[in-house]
Amino acid sequence: MTATAIIALLIFLGAYVMLALDKVHRTKVVLVGAGLMLLLRITDAEKAFFHEETSIEWNVIFLLLGMMMIVSVLRRTGVFEYIAILSAKQSRGKPYRLMVMLCVLTAVASALLDNVTTVLLIAPVTFLVCDRLGLRPVPFLIAEVLASNIGGAATLVGDPPNIIIANRADLTFNDFLVHMAPWVVVLMVVFCLMCRLLFRSAFVYDPEKVDKVMALNEREAIKDKALLVKSMAVLGLVVAAFVLHPVLHYEPSVVALLGAGLLVLITNVSTQDALADVEWPTLVFFAGLFVMVGSLVETGVISDLSKAIADATGGDLGAAAMLLLGGSAVLSAIVDNIPYVATMSPVVTELVRPHGEAGQGLWWALAFGADLGGNATAIGASANVVMLGLAERAGHRIGFWEFTKYGLIVTFVTIALTVPYIAMRYL
Repeated sequence: MTATAIIALLIFLGAYVMLALDKVHRTKVVLVGAGLMLLLRITDAEKAFFHEETSIEWNVIFLLLGMMMIVSVLRRTGVFEYIAILSAKQSRGKPYRLMVMLCVLTAVASALLDNVTTVLLIAPVTFLVCDRLGLRPVPFLIAEVLASNIGGAATLVGDPPNIIIANRADLTFNDFLVHMAPWVVVLMVVFCLMCRLLFRSAFVYDPEKVDKVMALNEREAIKDKALLVKSMAVLGLVVAAFVLHPVLHYEPSVVALLGAGLLVLITNVSTQDALADVEWPTLVFFAGLFVMVGSLVETGVISDLSKAIADATGGDLGAAAMLLLGGSAVLSAIVDNIPYVATMSPVVTELVRPHGEAGQGLWWALAFGADLGGNATAIGASANVVMLGLAERAGHRIGFWEFTKYGLIVTFVTIALTVPYIAMRYL
């Protein structure tokens, strides 16, 4: 490892420690880290902003921007209040039943859209329903984002690393449905059962508030029916384009921006109002984080770690699968899983080649490890960071360790359960 790589790694680890200590706002931490990478010429503007492999993931940034604008317009219709009241009534105000309902809804939506978009849509509902029932929203938000990462693993479009794997391994949407989705259903059942224990202190039942909610008419929550019709029509088009990505080949970021622009164009919501609810600190956080991770890719740190995983297997298919699953989970918890999978994919290609069709299980080990590993820490997946930003804006700050203490348990259990699945099905 070169001196430059060591310095880049030290800067990243220093920033990570600061994030874990949770004493300085995470956006400040990553901006300082990214600034040091640029100041010390570990990377430069070309590589940080424009390079295909090491630059800021603009697709992620603009996907978030577009969907935040759409959600901002949707919020003005009262539809989130409608769904919140309906959810509370369907669960009869029982907190655990409500959590399971919201988690299942989140997981299904994450499989069809992507986990970041789903989090943006489900968070406003959660704030409202918890407020109505007198519940603390933080446990529900954490449970939902964990569910979104599990559910997103089910399909090609559910999590960005899956798209990278599909392109490299020539896999289809149906391949992910056959190989990933069945086990994701099992993991979701286990996760919902785990929620009963993990978040048991949050299940406070207030009969008086429940009675008040049960007496409400959810239809009265809709404030602007014309705006709702237009918003849902545009959102429907956006969702359809997401699902048809393998056919249309439009990046989700392009779809989201077009949807946001169309919604502002056909409604009386001003551009300023549509941008008012955008989580700018979250977008800046992602930009800084991508610069730091890109520097690790540029200096070869990520590549060295990936090759070390490959070399440690000694050509054994079973060892390679298990090391890929576990190693990907650990590394995806520390760095963003998008650049990790992009770097690891060529390595897996070489591992698969000698084994032919029998080696295809390595791709699924990589996918499960990267997708589920994102649950381990507060910055392990894009959806986690988005949820933290939304919670902070609503006055419910979630600390690094408050999230991670739940995420580590869920990641350990889901990865442990996936080991026999990979072994029995592919080895």
